[in-house]
Amino acid sequence: MHHQLKLKLKLKRKVEVAVISDVHLGTEQSHSTELLAYLNSINPKKLILNGDIIDMRQYKKGDFPSSHLKVLNKITDLAATGTKVYYITGNRDELLRKFSDINLGGISIVDRLVLDLDDKKAWFLHGDLFNLSIKYAKWLAKLGTAGYDILILLNRMIKGVSERCGQGRYSLAGTGKTQVKNSEKHRRNIEKAVSNLAISKGYDYVINGLSHQPKIAMIRNKNGETLYLNSGNWIEHLTALEYQFKRWKLYHYQNDKHLPFYTGDQDSVSSDQLVAVISVIKSGLRID
Repeated sequence: MHHQLKLKLKLKRKVEVAVISDVHLGTEQSHSTELLAYLNSINPKKLILNGDIIDMRQYKKGDFPSSHLKVLNKITDLAATGTKVYYITGNRDELLRKFSDINLGGISIVDRLVLDLDDKKAWFLHGDLFNLSIKYAKWLAKLGTAGYDILILLNRMIKGVSERCGQGRYSLAGTGKTQVKNSEKHRRNIEKAVSNLAISKGYDYVINGLSHQPKIAMIRNKNGETLYLNSGNWIEHLTALEYQFKRWKLYHYQNDKHLPFYTGDQDSVSSDQLVAVISVIKSGLRID
């Protein structure tokens, strides 16, 4: 009887879209074992990695933990077995923006993403480039998603000039987040700016990262409304977003009673499968 129950629980949950962000692999704070158990427990059609999955600032300081490699191995395995995987760049992994709009081992690297979900449009972004653009939020909303592309371009230009002047790497996103870290007011301002931009383009859902705060809320202004979502993080909250049966929900690791049955999967790391991933990380850090 117990054996039959265990087999039943080992069946993976089908999820149309799963969203994780702010995992910060490469740091001691990242709960890689718990994240691996979660990824082992689901069978997603689409997996959205919504920024700051790899913390490249910390990766430079030492070796990449093997438990964190197992997460990357699982992601590449999902991509190889039919899951459509999108890696949206964030401020901690912004060096991957040099690979934007290319496919690496079945993983699409993008700066932002729009998906059609049951006749509704969903806009995915990490949101870090809004850190220093709050006062220009109305102007950006008028430009639509082109405004976000302008922010990405400006970020790259400023970083390039800074490096050539010998001042090291500079980031609009990184600088802004350092200055306003843990600011609840700033968080709300970003949510408002992102939502207003989404409303201006007619997006039904906007899925943001950055703030580490899991949230689902309807945001309205005089021009319309959009459902604002944030998947939280895998440092404090251990949360994700899931879309299934035309509905979004927040997944909380701490509330999942079935996770012990999935922690044993993916015990070994295949070095062959990880060559491409590690090469991307190293090449991303090699900017001189």
